[in-house]
Amino acid sequence: MDALLHLIQTYGLLVVFVSVLLDQGGLPVPAYPPIIVAAAIAVDQHQPLWPIVLVAAFAALLADGLWYLGGRRLGAALLRLMCKVSLSPDSCILMTRGVYARWGAPSLIVAKFVPGFAAVATTLAGETGTGARRFAFYDGLGALLWAGVAVAIGAVFHRAVNQVLEGLETAGRYGLLAILAAIAAFVGYKLLKRQWFLRELRMARISAGELYRLLEDGAGPLILDVRSHQQRDAAGWIPGAVFVASLDDVGIAPRDEVVVYCDCPNEASAATLARELRRRGFKRVRPLAGGFEAWRAQGHAVARG
Repeated sequence: MDALLHLIQTYGLLVVFVSVLLDQGGLPVPAYPPIIVAAAIAVDQHQPLWPIVLVAAFAALLADGLWYLGGRRLGAALLRLMCKVSLSPDSCILMTRGVYARWGAPSLIVAKFVPGFAAVATTLAGETGTGARRFAFYDGLGALLWAGVAVAIGAVFHRAVNQVLEGLETAGRYGLLAILAAIAAFVGYKLLKRQWFLRELRMARISAGELYRLLEDGAGPLILDVRSHQQRDAAGWIPGAVFVASLDDVGIAPRDEVVVYCDCPNEASAATLARELRRRGFKRVRPLAGGFEAWRAQGHAVARG
């Protein structure tokens, strides 16, 4: 434990940089505690706080820039991969994407304060073609605000932070074990929350072949497309589909048969919207298994603008 505290005291800025870079890069490494501790130590040693803010903001902007470039080059493929492996798959659903669709780049200012939204928002910025300068401006403001809040907490409550550090130092190896246990509990909670979320989305799906036969028989259901307009422009859509950007866009009366499709792992966005439509009185709502890619892979007709 002494070595850990010595590391923070001696290489505080490096610890802050690495922890923020890993955290914003998507790994379950908490970044706020190192920033707060570094700020508290700086106050006690009468050192300036602005280097901590700049280092943390730079590390966050660097990680966000990689997500942004990945979104520009890989687009929806990167988003699907993120949602598939994320410990917070609920961040990839329709409502979260709708936030960026509605507010655009300015939403990056507060993205880091919304759990699970930061990486998705920066990737969406790249996928939707947000300009590099516009992205850097708003994301930089968000990174400075996010880092500044952490530093302010450490500065204001530096006495309380010192008491905690002294307690951990007194506990020795048990203090280190307590920190590792807290990190393990955090990761375990995120994993459990992920399983709960995926379990809630388990419902009957309709296959692309079944939907095709319904359309051929003239008994076609109402079809809702919940993908972004960039995805629709690039790949097309199922003929007759109604475009839905968010839950607020569903301004239709309840129907007997509704099919919802997206382009995300586990049809998370489609299943979430289907669940909400059922609550609103729609009798039979089913996500399309495999989403739009399954429909296109079977060679069915695709509409384009």
